[in-house]
Amino acid sequence: MNTEPPKEPSAVIRVKDLYKIYRVGETKVRALNGVSFEIPKGEFVAIVGTSGSGKSTLLNMLAGLEKPTKGEILIGNVHIEKLTEKQLVAFRREKVGFIFQSYNLLNTMNAIENVALPLAFRGVPKKERLKKAREYMELVGVDKQEKHMPNQMSGGQQQRVGIARALVVKPQIIFADEPTGNLDSKTTMEVLQLMQKIVREQNQTLVMVTHDNNLASYADRRIRIVDGKIVNIEVGQRRE
Repeated sequence: MNTEPPKEPSAVIRVKDLYKIYRVGETKVRALNGVSFEIPKGEFVAIVGTSGSGKSTLLNMLAGLEKPTKGEILIGNVHIEKLTEKQLVAFRREKVGFIFQSYNLLNTMNAIENVALPLAFRGVPKKERLKKAREYMELVGVDKQEKHMPNQMSGGQQQRVGIARALVVKPQIIFADEPTGNLDSKTTMEVLQLMQKIVREQNQTLVMVTHDNNLASYADRRIRIVDGKIVNIEVGQRRE
């Protein structure tokens, strides 16, 4: 009898023949027009394209926020395009971390409470969730801002708190939508270097959507999308 554990698939995301077609009046708009690719575990991946290229639609599908018109999305071994709305909510809560352009911190909570919030949704006891939140705040360099309210922090500090919040649930994948869109160039570089470090040290998979080629150059893999189609995938040559 073979008792060896099954081999882990190296790709954490597999996308096959993905289409998203919207009807606008009489016209059909193909936001995604037959997209296929794989993302290995432990990579920092940028999906790059101009406004209207389909990159945000693609991110929403990978995160289970929108259903494809047709095609397959495998996250780990789960076909998320087949999940019900209730299963998708659970999938996002348990498997996914989000980093937003607008930080999305709750203004009525201090930094550590914001970081600990996803653990509260999972029913983790308060003492334990604050301990974990503290660990991740230290990792991203905002442990001194623990008691600060969002309006007492700079944009860069708020985004670091947002990153700690995404990490605290140890997600399978982190999705970042234009995560440095509201930051100046120096803070942008710091946040991108922090994302590189997290991917490397925590063996996390991070998928970032951006319109900026310079930001994309920090990623291990760049998936370029034009008019709903992938035009090329570049691997390596990451900027430090």
